[in-house]
Amino acid sequence: MATGELVSQSADTEEPGYGVAITATGRRSVAKMYEPATPSGPFTPQQLARLDEALTFASRETGLDFSIYLGELGSDSRQAAERLHDSVDNPGNAVLIAVSPGERLIEIVTGGIAFQRLPDRGAKLAAASMVASFKEGDLVGGLVNALRMLADQAGPAPKH
Repeated sequence: MATGELVSQSADTEEPGYGVAITATGRRSVAKMYEPATPSGPFTPQQLARLDEALTFASRETGLDFSIYLGELGSDSRQAAERLHDSVDNPGNAVLIAVSPGERLIEIVTGGIAFQRLPDRGAKLAAASMVASFKEGDLVGGLVNALRMLADQAGPAPKH
């Protein structure tokens, strides 16, 4: 990438520095290193794609609305997770996986309809799986595996 500015030619013009050239028209051409923008979130684009694919698959297969929250939950993590769950479009049919890595907390909240197909036992197994993956430093893998386990436990969407 080069940027330029017009400089006047004079006899006492200094020798341009490294990466700088004076063109025949008198424009100063400056070479700059291209540095790609660093990601602003905790996941790479590939990891986000894996999460999106797992969320989409779990929701399509089961007919339940799966979502993930990653962040601080505070001193009453269950209440915070329930508030987040209640903020989705159809909370009765929703499943929220709330993870606070800094606080080392996991909450899985199911709505009334979702709970009928996904009892606490299934959620506990998914949470145990996440803990094992998180201990190995695999946040995305733990979330993806938990989504798969929850989807398997809930089974296919009921036919109407």
